[in-house]
Amino acid sequence: MGEGRLGEGRLVEVADTKLFVEERGAAEAFPVMVLHGGPGIDHHMFGDYLDPLIADSRYRLIFVDERAQGRSDRSAEPHTWTIERMAGDISDLARSLELPSYAVLGHSFGAFLALQHAVDFPGAAKATVISAGVASARWLARVEDELAAFEPIELREQVASSWAREATAQTEEETETILIDQWPFHFWDPQDPRIDDYRRRTAGARYAPDVLRQFATSDYGGIEVEDRLPTVSQPVLVLSGRHDRTCSVEAGEDMARRLPDAEFVVFEDSAHMFFVEEQDHYVTLVGDFIAKCL
Repeated sequence: MGEGRLGEGRLVEVADTKLFVEERGAAEAFPVMVLHGGPGIDHHMFGDYLDPLIADSRYRLIFVDERAQGRSDRSAEPHTWTIERMAGDISDLARSLELPSYAVLGHSFGAFLALQHAVDFPGAAKATVISAGVASARWLARVEDELAAFEPIELREQVASSWAREATAQTEEETETILIDQWPFHFWDPQDPRIDDYRRRTAGARYAPDVLRQFATSDYGGIEVEDRLPTVSQPVLVLSGRHDRTCSVEAGEDMARRLPDAEFVVFEDSAHMFFVEEQDHYVTLVGDFIAKCL
């Protein structure tokens, strides 16, 4: 495996495919694997919002383009596009990168993968951060009600249509448009001026409409690990946004209650995108939590 320089992306072999990773931070710093949301997008969704974590060589961030997404190998068979297999990719990637110890941070769909990894490979990660996630697909049933009640009303059709179009997306351009139309739903203030700044700071993403279609028509992977949460042995930080319209505070609180060693924090002034909406608070919480686990 070629080493490459930190800050440059490269493909890394894992099981039956190759994953694209981009590393930021000092090579000797403690590694944190970062898993993007979506599905169907890539690590660009984090922009530079997590970069304060690499200050003073505190952490080495390993941004991962998940299976068949972004700049990862697109030839992986569709039957392997599952939460379970993608969770297995995390441990495989750690072995390929020769990481004796690491933490995992996943946001939104990436949180599903991080949580599945925690129950399938308890203790493999030194610490796990579940950022805007759920432990069961039953919690996603509320999205339809949130869409029906979404305000301002002039954005309601745009947002509702974006969710419906996920199941039929055909091109990268179409997938990008769907996500752009959806961003107001994921911020507490649907007209937040930071949405345009977020789009600018996350430019350059590659999209995978085929992956999005598959998950959009299957409960986004149908995560179901609530009954297995007591088997997780590492510390877990569960983060929720008070006004999240997809992964609710109630889902986060229930998850944290079932985990043996969990901290639960609510971002009071955020919806789904609290690493943007309350960036300073987010990076401080994550950085301090992982430090306590080392």
